[in-house]
Amino acid sequence: MFAQTPETELVLSKEHHEAKLEVVGAVGSHHHAIFPSEAQIFLSTLCAKFASRVDSLLDAREERQTRIDNGELPDFLKDTQDIREGSWKILGIPHDLQDRRVEITGPTDRKMVINALNANVKVFMADFEDSMSPAWDKVLDGQVNLRDAIEGTISYTNPDNGKCYQLKDNPAVLICRVRGLHLKEKHVKYAGQSIPGSLFDFALYFYNNYKSLLKKGSGPYFYLPKLQAYQEAKWWSDVFHFTEEYFGLETGTIKATVLIETLPAVFEMDEILFSLKEHIVGLNCGRWDYIFSYIKTLKNYPDRVLPDRQVVTMEKPFLNAYSRLLIYTCHKRGAFAMGGMAAFIPAKDPQENQLVLDKIHHDKLLEANNGHDGTWVAHPGLADTAKAVFDQVLGERCNQLDVTRLSDAPIHANELLTPCEGERTEHGMRHNIRVALQYIEAWISGNGCVPIYGLMEDAATAEISRASIWQWIKHGKALDNGLIVTKALFEQYLAQEIEVVKQEIGTQRFTQGRFSEAAQLMARLTTSDELTHFLTVPGYDYLD
Repeated sequence: MFAQTPETELVLSKEHHEAKLEVVGAVGSHHHAIFPSEAQIFLSTLCAKFASRVDSLLDAREERQTRIDNGELPDFLKDTQDIREGSWKILGIPHDLQDRRVEITGPTDRKMVINALNANVKVFMADFEDSMSPAWDKVLDGQVNLRDAIEGTISYTNPDNGKCYQLKDNPAVLICRVRGLHLKEKHVKYAGQSIPGSLFDFALYFYNNYKSLLKKGSGPYFYLPKLQAYQEAKWWSDVFHFTEEYFGLETGTIKATVLIETLPAVFEMDEILFSLKEHIVGLNCGRWDYIFSYIKTLKNYPDRVLPDRQVVTMEKPFLNAYSRLLIYTCHKRGAFAMGGMAAFIPAKDPQENQLVLDKIHHDKLLEANNGHDGTWVAHPGLADTAKAVFDQVLGERCNQLDVTRLSDAPIHANELLTPCEGERTEHGMRHNIRVALQYIEAWISGNGCVPIYGLMEDAATAEISRASIWQWIKHGKALDNGLIVTKALFEQYLAQEIEVVKQEIGTQRFTQGRFSEAAQLMARLTTSDELTHFLTVPGYDYLD
């Protein structure tokens, strides 16, 4: 026998954890470098310490939703009032994140990564979540692409025309959005259970890139999606603190921006900032998912049903209040308040394109005048328009932390919960069906970022579309044509809109696709007695 030092205990502990980690997905030779044994040990250690807590956090979501379903509307928490009233600030914001006036988002495909980093933006959010369909090879390829981008070696040659894409000098700052806590990674198991996709994405991105990022004066930066409670932010804080200790790094090396894209989270923004105060740099208005969450959270309330998706804009009182409260809360704590997504893509017709640019200008001017520090675009061709708006409003400033909104009247819960007025139309319902059908078909085929009718869509649009119809069915709402929305009416419209889509895209593309499976999945989600939390969870079963 020999005496075990702390170092040998750590090695034995790591070996014990690694033995419980099982990679059931094939790892090709080109993926070995980003998933070596050391990364697997780190991942297994994270799983041992934190994976089981995710299940408890998800259970807490269910318990809270049950209370809301039974009549307890969301509100600011009484037992954390001292946090909201305190004078604390976040730890600080790194130099290369001080100016975030325009950020572009998109999946981790190799060509898209290059184009996004080369765009006229300050930040690229590389997305493993809503704009990515997490097929195993795509997840691993994404990690390879981000590593190559950070090391400056990334390039891509189009096999059809030979065009070569390479990284320019001074590319945008890279932030990685990991998957939400509700999403699993079925190709890796720990102690026989599929691990949280969020831990997989975080562990591999951090392990492969933190040294290169720090060497170039940046750091491991993350976007955290779908949080619903400050306890979930505390979980991430614990993951970050542990990781920094594990690798011998200073506290606060890891930085995160949290998307406020769920209705419960808007009532806990101070608490989320406080829980992550050593690591957080800002909050973001994830407005499309926020609308979906509004529907989902208040699904049992017939007086809180939203109209057509197209009329639910940021100018509506409940969404404008959400934007202003986020700005007030963030700037009070020294954190950035990021604006939402402009999902438009440039049109080929000059007149149509000018209409697109006018819409972008109007939307971004509203955000900038409200006090947001920056905004999102989905296409490089719209970056100049968004940047021009923020350039004008910011002037010589890099951000708008000086815009405190302290003179605003306090925003109360009822302002955040009162729905907007507007019609529910046959046209809107049919449009929702066509968009959701095409997006779901693309997603289960492995593509999570899809141009549909002039917009770059991710999962949020399909979620709003199917959840809206589900709620209209539940509460027997009428359309502008006088018909009551029922399961039978939805199925009738679905069958008709399938034919419309077939005509729009052509018979060959339709028959080669997975539209039948997509229609079945959409019908199941939209006509079920209980509203499925996320379509990406049952959709994941369709992916390899």
